[in-house]
Amino acid sequence: MELQKMNGHSKDEGNAIMGSGILGLAFAMSNTGIILFVILLVFIAILSAYSIHLMLKSAGVVGIRAYEQLGNRAFGPPGKMLAACVITIHNIGAMSSYLFIIKSELPLVIQAFLRTQEWYLNGNYLIIIVSAFIILPLAIMKQLGYLGYTSGFSLSCMVFFLISVIYKKFNTPCPLAHHNMTELVVSTAVVDIQQVINHRLFTDPWCVCFQTAYTIPILAFAFVCHPEVLPIYTELRDASKKRMQRVANISIMAMFFMYLVTAIFGYLTFYDSVESELLHTYSRIGPHDVLILCVRLAVLMAVTLTVPVVLFPIRRALMQILFPDKPFHWARHITIALCLIFVVNLLVIFVPSIRDIFGLIGATSAPSLIFILPGIFYIRIIPEDQEPFLSRPKIQAACFAALGFAFMVMSLSFIIIDWASGRSGSVGGH
Repeated sequence: MELQKMNGHSKDEGNAIMGSGILGLAFAMSNTGIILFVILLVFIAILSAYSIHLMLKSAGVVGIRAYEQLGNRAFGPPGKMLAACVITIHNIGAMSSYLFIIKSELPLVIQAFLRTQEWYLNGNYLIIIVSAFIILPLAIMKQLGYLGYTSGFSLSCMVFFLISVIYKKFNTPCPLAHHNMTELVVSTAVVDIQQVINHRLFTDPWCVCFQTAYTIPILAFAFVCHPEVLPIYTELRDASKKRMQRVANISIMAMFFMYLVTAIFGYLTFYDSVESELLHTYSRIGPHDVLILCVRLAVLMAVTLTVPVVLFPIRRALMQILFPDKPFHWARHITIALCLIFVVNLLVIFVPSIRDIFGLIGATSAPSLIFILPGIFYIRIIPEDQEPFLSRPKIQAACFAALGFAFMVMSLSFIIIDWASGRSGSVGGH
């Protein structure tokens, strides 16, 4: 019984880690090459596990099992406000990425069934319609009764997506011309080996910095599960910190494997022509492919049902910030949901690429949640008599937070330079 309970929560945490970020990993690999991507993926996965270790140790000392409450314990109300704001920004980014998937994939699904080009196939119109008639009614519910089913369903959809990516790699002729290829070739094993040898393992050294400008944020975005770790730990009342760390490690290892396989097979299908949203790239090789159509339907159902789930903690955080001592009121409940959906719709309509969402959120809130906040919370919460300020664990935590800050500054700097210089179209596929 205990083992089943642990396995169930391992699945929940796996779903907390794996979201829309998996769709951007092949694009990230096209920016860095296979070797550097694998190194970065291993690096981020190990650091994510260490970050969870810091959080669990901090939570175990003070008996607090909520991310915002850790901030309150470490720095008082400003710490709680900081944690709530970072989580809110990250969840808004996650909502935006889900709606962007709807914007890009739903027109293709409708077009495959109707075989027509009409005004209602515009993705901007469709996300407004879906938001008004599906997401909003679910978001204004007082409680999400279907929440227990979305975790397993979403994870199943992503596994289906992974299997389909592997299958299509071996059943798809190489459909897109590459900048270093003089003719269209069939994607056979021999050609794949030649492609990999021909600079596919590494990219040009002089532009590695610009290419990793989006790679590190995309990877960080894909591994953020930290706001959900402590609530899961709370539900495992009889579980020790060591056992919860084991759940987290198993989840991260499973997601690492799925991320790596998805990125490799997606990249080896399209190479430099892979887009920042992998699923959309398959529209170039046949908009009426039955398998890809099924994958699109599954992913669309999963992300549509997940948007209200992500909206609930944002609204709860905003209620704690704006109305901390007010009882539940339907007017506030509905108004905040309307405002959030309106703002996210505007972001998705005006942001040109999901890569920009992955990049900006992955360069700001993701390093904060994975590196900076767990490190500084650990230093403040663990008492001096247990671990002196200059002890090795606290020095490691300080270096960990500093590393996250360095990641943030570096990634934001390169992203801003990329936007300003118009290099967006020159690196990788879009």
